[in-house]
Amino acid sequence: MNKQVQSFLPRDDRILDVKQGDVTGDGQVDTVYLIGTKREDSPYVQNITLVVEYGDQSIATIRLQESSGYHPTIFLGDMTGDQVDDVLIVIDSGGSGGIVYAYIYSFIQGKMKPIFDSDVFNNSSQYEVNYRDQYVVEVISSRPSKRYTLSLKYRGQDYLTDIYNSDGTLKQPIQGFISPLAGIYPTDFDRDGTYELVMFQNIAGQYNADRLGYMNNIWGWDGQNFVPLRQTVEILGENISLS
Repeated sequence: MNKQVQSFLPRDDRILDVKQGDVTGDGQVDTVYLIGTKREDSPYVQNITLVVEYGDQSIATIRLQESSGYHPTIFLGDMTGDQVDDVLIVIDSGGSGGIVYAYIYSFIQGKMKPIFDSDVFNNSSQYEVNYRDQYVVEVISSRPSKRYTLSLKYRGQDYLTDIYNSDGTLKQPIQGFISPLAGIYPTDFDRDGTYELVMFQNIAGQYNADRLGYMNNIWGWDGQNFVPLRQTVEILGENISLS
């Protein structure tokens, strides 16, 4: 870090992560930092700020919408197909739901601008999770419009007896839920240098720890926005003995 950036740091802030790449497309190496306030005795970070030191040594700073959390990281890679690095920031919320805050910034018209926000993703992805008779859960997604049916028979008799009558009918209506974004992973499926976004959400039954599976969304850039490309559900297998 050069002296200009060092002098910019508030007294109690420290560098949380740093990556280098060409985020402007001018062929020069830029340096991207996350800075924030962190106590020695705690992993919790506050006042998380994105700082970009361009190749010409000019500096841009951006305060994130969710600026507190755990283990903030930077990933640089081309996620829009223009052969220029974009900036992905991921922060663990630290809550029991295991959710993350995620932001992507791209250099547009001379400025770093947001092109992905996990809050926007969460609000645009609506689901219903309903327990049905005969030991199944129905998951309905609005974007894309799909229905998934998950079997509960592997969950064990104690679990099923609490929920179902002996004839397989529900004792009472039960609704589960799908968590906000729990993981985001840039992946270049086509090996063309452009990353798609693999995003996971937890499918929960009666409470967070009652994990039924994972909603898996793959989004890609369409020239103006990130849009859904593919959606699948991953289920949890039943432990068996092969001996």
